Amino acid sequence: MTRSTQRRRVQRIRTDQEGRLWESTRADTLVGEEPLEIRLNGESFAVTMRTPGHDFAMVAGFLVSEGVLGSQSEILRMDYRSGIDAEGMRDYNVVDVQLPPEVAARADRGRREVYTSSSCGVCGTASMDGVLKVSPYEPLTDPLTVDLATVLGLPDRLRAEQRLFSSTGGVHAAALFRMPDAGDEPDAGVGPGLVGSGEPELLCVREDVGRHNAVDKVVGWALEQDLLPLTGTVLQVSARASFELVQKAVMAGIPMLSAVSAPSALAVDVADRTGLTLVGFNRGTGANIYAGGQRIDTSCVGD
Repeated sequence: MTRSTQRRRVQRIRTDQEGRLWESTRADTLVGEEPLEIRLNGESFAVTMRTPGHDFAMVAGFLVSEGVLGSQSEILRMDYRSGIDAEGMRDYNVVDVQLPPEVAARADRGRREVYTSSSCGVCGTASMDGVLKVSPYEPLTDPLTVDLATVLGLPDRLRAEQRLFSSTGGVHAAALFRMPDAGDEPDAGVGPGLVGSGEPELLCVREDVGRHNAVDKVVGWALEQDLLPLTGTVLQVSARASFELVQKAVMAGIPMLSAVSAPSALAVDVADRTGLTLVGFNRGTGANIYAGGQRIDTSCVGD
């Protein structure tokens, strides 16, 4: 069975203010990183490095971002590869997804042929046309508005939930927040996303050695809950806002992405084109708004 963390003995070296060297040996907790092969109807589709855990959600979210899946009902079955490896153990690093023929045809148009590292969400795509996906949702039409104080508070909300990071210091995280909406009914699902009073609801947090995997795990969770499109939500990530994270947000119908670090130029271009609100360098006391600034309400600043 794969594990999200492993224990290893390490040599610790420290110096004090007087320049004296201190050495010790102790056990340290390391984040797990293992390959996961994604098969569609028995044929290899992609291989990615990930932190074991929430594998089915990650696969589902990955397929959403690839334009293969639009709803949970399009998955006939998902399981670890049946069969036993050479050591008599089940292989938990292969997930096979059974899809109807019409859904499998979408996958054939975007099939990847090489290994995808934990730091690359689009490696292995054959061309730029394969990289740029067309979303069935339009973030531009989402009426979400969020006050600035709420946006600035999201990194701390995320950090407080990063349990794997606290023990290893080696993973990224993504959190999905539903913004309060004064017009929602109690059972209205994710809702239209109009600004309301109260704290945003934390829907899901996932951690992974790969930042794009963490987002895939969040989107896959939402697919399992039948919440797509994710209107009225904000995705907060612990990393930079790369192109692939912007695209994953757009493919899931998320109208706002907030990151603690910088975006890339292509990420800003895609956000502009799709109507996504993109926030970078969100450190709690300030942030840069790169696209879609109309969604962030600054009227209460200084009150």
